[in-house]
Amino acid sequence: MPASSRLAPPEIDNISVGYMRLTDAAPLILAKEAGLFKRYGLDVTLCREVSWANLRDKLVVGLLDAAQLLAPLPMTTALGAGGMRGQLLSGLALGLNGNAITLSNRLWHSFSDEGKSRLTPLARAQQLKALLKETAEPITLATVHAFSMHTFLLRLWLQAGGIDIDKDIHLIVLPPEQMCDSLARGVIDGFCVGEPWSTVAVEQGIGSVVASGYEIWNNAPEKVLGVTQQWHDAHPATHLRLRLAIMEACQLLQSADQRKAIAMTMSQAEYLNLPSRYILPSLTGSYRYTKGGDAVSVPDFHVFWKYQAGFPWRSQAQWILTQTSKMLGKDICAEQAQSLIQQCWRPDLYREAARLLDAPCPSRDYKPENTHEHEWLMDNSIELGADKLIQSTEG
Repeated sequence: MPASSRLAPPEIDNISVGYMRLTDAAPLILAKEAGLFKRYGLDVTLCREVSWANLRDKLVVGLLDAAQLLAPLPMTTALGAGGMRGQLLSGLALGLNGNAITLSNRLWHSFSDEGKSRLTPLARAQQLKALLKETAEPITLATVHAFSMHTFLLRLWLQAGGIDIDKDIHLIVLPPEQMCDSLARGVIDGFCVGEPWSTVAVEQGIGSVVASGYEIWNNAPEKVLGVTQQWHDAHPATHLRLRLAIMEACQLLQSADQRKAIAMTMSQAEYLNLPSRYILPSLTGSYRYTKGGDAVSVPDFHVFWKYQAGFPWRSQAQWILTQTSKMLGKDICAEQAQSLIQQCWRPDLYREAARLLDAPCPSRDYKPENTHEHEWLMDNSIELGADKLIQSTEG
């Protein structure tokens, strides 16, 4: 922790932070339970919400001071694209990866090799295309928000398999914790959601995972810490202390023992209210794709610190805006895109906190995407992870 003399006193010390019932809320919950917020002079109340729209709306209108947000939401909210307009920003990403695509047993059992092998995500998408062509019946898939990495990753996976999203897929939005019930009742045929909900579906025997988010885009941005521009301007010292506490929690989550311990904590009623056996698989990287299947090693299912996981890369923000433009069916001009990225994604705020933690930090705001299959070094000192996207059959 930086010496207190190096930090300005907080403008306010009693703050509320919203989060969702998801495994990748671990940094927020650990910062609370390990006393990191308190060490930085903050009395933080964690407020669990049921939908991303609720979380965003409460943040915009001032009912929350900060919140775990879907990575696209700061920019789409500034655009007013999702039903609420507000100036949001993030100076800290909360992690990479964490999602999975799960299909119903009806679809899973329609695959000819079901239960015999775990095919690649691309092969599964191609199998789904063949099934859709054979039945000539569209299916209904769900994501957690229209403007989410879940939606973008799901569309990438479908397109990689050559599936006509407009013709063959009904895409709807559901809160994460309603996914499994809707799948079990046959309301939907599959979903893309953050953990632990795909693991819940697998363990309850109602679905099987066909792709992890990592397999669609290696080390994609996922959640960010969001605040309003107005709140940041009024409380810069409080915001800095909040980021520092969460970054220390992310560092602690490099430890396998710490991940096992936080899974037990998150299982409690006030947090995820689920058995720890549902929370552990994605945190430990020993992940089961099918009921009764062998566990597969996915060590980077959740990345909280390594590969500069907390850094808000503006190159990734640019990718997000490109996908947003496709969803809207409208071009976002280069000037507007640049303005949104500069206002909403704040690597300068990350660097401020990283300096105080003596943590390595990129000097650039942009990096190559869809280029590296393995870990690589930027400027011979900053270790970054693989960044490949699933390859479309159309190239």
